[in-house]
Amino acid sequence: MKQGVYTLTHSRELARDVRELQLMGDTSPLTAPGQFVNIRLDGCFLRRPISVCCWQPGSLTLIVKAAGRGTQALVQLKPGAQLDLLCGLGNGFDLTCRPARPLLLGGGLGAAPLYGLARALLAQGGAPTVVLGFGGRADVFYEQEFRALGVPVQIATLDGSAGVRGTALDALPKNAPYDLFYACGPLPMLKAACQTLPTPGFVSLEERMGCGFGACMGCSCQTTAGSKRVCKEGPVFAKGELVW
Repeated sequence: MKQGVYTLTHSRELARDVRELQLMGDTSPLTAPGQFVNIRLDGCFLRRPISVCCWQPGSLTLIVKAAGRGTQALVQLKPGAQLDLLCGLGNGFDLTCRPARPLLLGGGLGAAPLYGLARALLAQGGAPTVVLGFGGRADVFYEQEFRALGVPVQIATLDGSAGVRGTALDALPKNAPYDLFYACGPLPMLKAACQTLPTPGFVSLEERMGCGFGACMGCSCQTTAGSKRVCKEGPVFAKGELVW
């Protein structure tokens, strides 16, 4: 973890209430897809934790949904704005198993960290399949960015306005073999994935946080090894770790 000042260089609308933010600054604390940053905002007592979508030396990309006062202020910032970040927080997705045919399952904003994960898996020689679920067509983002990587992408929407009607789990490709899954999204989706998908897997939890680095215990969850902090031991946990 490292604290630093980052400059907003670019902001663009992706979907309903969703924006992509590109920041310039020190990315050396980032070591794995699935890690997050914690952003200080004027007028907000607590920082706002945001998953890192992807990064390269000197710049990182965040995808933010305007859901409350803090995130609303964040998406309204203009290029040139400077932000105080805690960078390189949490444990990201495990890549040491080097899956040959990983399945990437994202729900809503949970699609964001899966983009950087897909790039990392491709760099290892893997062949990921991506399934993304959203509320409706107006909420869909990064479909084309994933396709540009050369990976198959399936979209699901709850109202059926784009792709398959239902959740991301309803859009799983038929007869498409995969040897491990990675998932990020709403808790009910993650629970269903762990309980129904037959292969090993990893899930990234979304949780409200106080400090973001393990001091306050405010984001603890129950695991088979006792209570663990989503911000410190997580946000990524193995399928068999979590007690639902």
